[in-house]
Amino acid sequence: MLIVGLGNPGSEYADTRHNAGFMLVDRLSAEYGIGLSVKGMGARGTGRIAGEDVALLKPLTYMNRSGHAVSELLMVHPAGPEKIIVAYDDCDLPLGKIRIRGAGGSGGHKGLASVMEALGTTDIPRIRLGIGRPVDGDVVDFVLSPFLPDELPAVDAMLGRARDAVETIIACGIGQAMNRHNN
Repeated sequence: MLIVGLGNPGSEYADTRHNAGFMLVDRLSAEYGIGLSVKGMGARGTGRIAGEDVALLKPLTYMNRSGHAVSELLMVHPAGPEKIIVAYDDCDLPLGKIRIRGAGGSGGHKGLASVMEALGTTDIPRIRLGIGRPVDGDVVDFVLSPFLPDELPAVDAMLGRARDAVETIIACGIGQAMNRHNN
């Protein structure tokens, strides 16, 4: 199973809402002892989750070119799209919510669109991580802004639920994960 967290590289983006996918991969890396190192177009590492071999990936290509890093990883760890989980930020979900889907469109998310284009399919399991939507102002500025201190407990809880969802997808499949974890 390949677990891809989408985000943008660089310290200026590290704690931004747009990097929620990176945050999930970092959580999985820390909790399962899977070290990440930069290789090619991504930070990646291998280990085990829920008794299965996994590869973690944080593309370092910027969001709209994430598919290039996924394609590169698939050369080393061949897998069909059904064996890939893509985690990414979604401003159409309230802060702290997660939504799991087995297929569908990109919903305008350029990182997911890039992965779909690279794989030639929309049938890719994904975990949407709710970052909320700004009440006022530009969505681009919002997604590139850091979470506020009072939002961090909701983000931490969301990442914990997303970690549990990853385990369920690996152990029981996407259908069971949607039944158990969509909230």
